[in-house]
Order: sequence, then C-alpha cells, then structure tokens
Amino acid sequence: MVKPDGATGTLDAAREIAAAVPDPELPMMTLADLGILRRVTAEDGRVVVTITPTYAGCPAISVIAQDLRSRLARAGFADAIVRTELAPPWSSDQITPEGRRKLRAAGIAPPGPRPGTGLKPGAPVPLTLTSSPGAPVPCPRCGSLYTERTAAYGPTACTALFRCATCREPFEHVKAV
Repeated sequence: MVKPDGATGTLDAAREIAAAVPDPELPMMTLADLGILRRVTAEDGRVVVTITPTYAGCPAISVIAQDLRSRLARAGFADAIVRTELAPPWSSDQITPEGRRKLRAAGIAPPGPRPGTGLKPGAPVPLTLTSSPGAPVPCPRCGSLYTERTAAYGPTACTALFRCATCREPFEHVKAV
C-alpha cells in the first residue's frame, strides 16, 4: 500500500525505484535515462507505473514490466500495476542528457534530433521519397564525423551499425525516432 509522503512506502520512493530500473537492451541506461518512464501514481492504495515502449512492437516491454513489479515488490510495494501507454509515442528526443552521456561512454552513438523537429504543431511533415544520408553520425570513441553505416539494424531494431573511418572501430548508433 502506498502511504502518504513522509512515511515508509511513499510514492516518491516508488518513483525513485522505477526510475532506476535498467533497460534490458541498453543496460547502461535506466528507464528514466531512456525517457520511457511516463508516470508513477497511486490508485486504490497501489503503485501504478506507466511506461511507453521505444516502438509499438518492442519485445523488451514485458521484461521491463516484470522487472518493475519485482523491484517494487522487494521494496514493499506489493501488487504494483505496470501500464503501457502508446500515445503519445516515445521519441528519441526524450533520452536525457545523462542518458546520452552514458550511451557515448558505452561506445554507442546517441541519436541526433529526430526528423521533423522544429516544425510548428499542425504543420505538414515533409515527405521525401528518396533516401537521404542525413546528418553524419559522430564516432562515440574518437568523435570523427567520417563514419559509414554498415547495417540498417544492430542487435535491436532501435540501433544501426556503423564503422569509423578514422579510428576504424565499429559502433552502434541509436536511431532518431
């Protein structure tokens, strides 16, 4: 049961626990770093955690939900509810500056601004029918902009594989969504 602030089992404590849960596919990142933790509230004396997957078919969402329930139960929040919310969709812009730092430290290039940012709300979104190279992806190891994509998908659908022409190291890049 969630108790009022100041007592054991507060909503703030539940929020701290949920925020610190690592992502199973990017374990150096917490749910808060990744920006998929939407809310932690109380309902009928139970903790309710709302998360948003990085994309609708994300296979890790059930693992994340189970990890949340398990960690909350160990901290005294029995019967926590984990809800998945698809709207509004997650965007790579929600990765925190700390999360971006952690990605670089792990040798993974964080995403740049997602396509279409800077548009006014309700403005038409430009559609290009040809492939464009986009902004260069800087190497997370040496910072060089002389990189090339070697595969559209990495170990997860959210990443692509790149190689740096300067230091010759391969690396993953989290796609801008």
